[in-house]
Amino acid sequence: MLSLYLRSSRCLKRNPGLESIPQRHSSSSGPSKGSTFNLPRTPPGRLKRYARRTGYLLAGLGTVYVVDKQYNASSIIRNLRTLWTCAVITLDYKWNFTPEKTEFIPQLHERVADRMFDLMTSNGGLYIKIGQAIGANAALLPKPMQVKFASLFDDAPQIPYAVVHDVFVSELGQPPSGPGGVFEIFEENAVASASIAQVHKAKLWPRIGADGQPEKEERWVAVKVQKPDVSIQMEWDLGAYRVVMWMFEHWAFDLPVYFVVDFISDHLRQELDFIREANNARLTAEFVAKEPLLRDKVYIPKVYPEYSTKKVMTAEWIDGVRLSDKPGIFRLMGQPLPETPHSTHGTTIDPLSATLLVGSSPNSHTTPASSLVMPLKPLKGGVKSIMQTMVELFSAQMFEWGWVHCDPHPGNVLVRPRPSDPSKPQLVLIDHGLYVRVPEDFKRDWVRLWRAMLAGDYQGVDAVTRGWGMGLPDLMASFTLMRPTILTKGRKKKEKKEGEQKEEKTLTQYEMSVVMKAKLKEFLTDTDRMPKVLIFLTRNMRMVQGNNQSFGSPVNRIKITGFWASRSAFRDTNLTLNERLKEWYHHLTFRAIMLSLDLVFWKSRFLMWLRDLRVRMHLGGGGAKSMGGFEEELEKTMREFAKDNLGVDVAEGAFAG
Repeated sequence: MLSLYLRSSRCLKRNPGLESIPQRHSSSSGPSKGSTFNLPRTPPGRLKRYARRTGYLLAGLGTVYVVDKQYNASSIIRNLRTLWTCAVITLDYKWNFTPEKTEFIPQLHERVADRMFDLMTSNGGLYIKIGQAIGANAALLPKPMQVKFASLFDDAPQIPYAVVHDVFVSELGQPPSGPGGVFEIFEENAVASASIAQVHKAKLWPRIGADGQPEKEERWVAVKVQKPDVSIQMEWDLGAYRVVMWMFEHWAFDLPVYFVVDFISDHLRQELDFIREANNARLTAEFVAKEPLLRDKVYIPKVYPEYSTKKVMTAEWIDGVRLSDKPGIFRLMGQPLPETPHSTHGTTIDPLSATLLVGSSPNSHTTPASSLVMPLKPLKGGVKSIMQTMVELFSAQMFEWGWVHCDPHPGNVLVRPRPSDPSKPQLVLIDHGLYVRVPEDFKRDWVRLWRAMLAGDYQGVDAVTRGWGMGLPDLMASFTLMRPTILTKGRKKKEKKEGEQKEEKTLTQYEMSVVMKAKLKEFLTDTDRMPKVLIFLTRNMRMVQGNNQSFGSPVNRIKITGFWASRSAFRDTNLTLNERLKEWYHHLTFRAIMLSLDLVFWKSRFLMWLRDLRVRMHLGGGGAKSMGGFEEELEKTMREFAKDNLGVDVAEGAFAG
């Protein structure tokens, strides 16, 4: 008994809460007076342990946050934000993308678009580049996503001059300016700032002439400085991008999207190497110099390799009017700024238009003013000559050189008087960080595809796309031409049974999304064979289209591009004589088709002039009202001609740009 009592006492000491456990009584009359019913209490020691552990956890998280922000450019926080957002998106689709909730699917797309846009803008940096790449190829995405991705602008706040100073000392071993500095003058405020780098204006030290005296020539340069956080965030961001695309393909959308990850990641890494960018600029300048049709119309600024490293690049400063400065461009060319739906001043732009893709951020942190002193006389050729040169330049890159600039944003194009003939304009192309090389075998197929599309040849387009592991030739033609296209030449017609009528069924939102997903899978039948270079080529063409549209579509972009495609085939020096003769024949046939389009166009212009003459001579024929009707009739005639002679069915307004 004594031993039992001692064991009970020790037990109570170890568990003092047991003292307050209510006592059970055998009597049915209930508990005796004075018995306790208190619930078990948490020991004070345990509360202290919980508080201490919570404090340790919060201190640890705070330390990780501070270290991540100070020394890791907030990469961990950015990636946690990414994974959380994408997990929420995945669950939202899993729970709400159902036939029962079909009427709420538009709101679902809106929520997802908002979350993705907020993620891209919050993280900034490489996320903006990735978002823009998606936006340029978003034709099959829901409308809210197309609108949101198209409105991503690559601008960011400047980094402080103290950070720029540290980059110079680290890269070049000298401060930007001052005694022993790299430059005689270095402007501390950047003239432009984007997600990856910012640009400063500087002046080189004068050269010493043969007489031992400094030369009087002033050499101003543009100095591109990489933001230090970007190189730290790069691999973290690309890793998150890889995980997210895998999640979207296997968990959320069941769509083939992961196959683009390696190709896009490799090319985005290249943008951080400014030595590569300097070499890209040099190579492009060599191509331009060898092309007689472009050598005087296009200029690539000279790069100074002695003042350039992987994170600092120095190039010749060019005074010009940026293409993004539309009032300045029209003033330079002596034309009034038109008030059209294509103008961004006081009018609403179609959110799905390519014009929005090349717009300027309304909240830009740096809006570079045009540095050109306007000439006394306007330049010859008008805006049309500028757009003609732009389309020719990027067509030559795709079909002749196989070396394509992937960011023809209007902020990357300047216009100035041509040094050899100041009465004419010259395009200056800058920002050579992102290029793709077009393989020779793909380039030949690319030419075949364009010829077949413009000839309305269904079988020709189908042969090329099947070789690329892609189906739906009509969809491929629509993507490439950037307009709805139906190819009918050489296409087998489906036999329609007598009396059979196709039922018109209105699809629900869910059914439309399912059909779109099925079409995309049918389009990308074998992603391993699909040429990944198409991702950046379509981005390039979409931006060129946007530039043309933003100025009112003064040139026929498709005709110019098609001409360069056909021309490049017979100029291929690797072909045999017989092959070149065959290509020459195909080129002449193509020119005949294009000439037919020109004849229709100029015939319409002549009839319009004749009608205007009758009005001015008071001979009747209608006024401004009938003129508008005639323009509608002209467009209808062009569309009917394309359908009857080329087998291409295009939508209204398709011939604008």
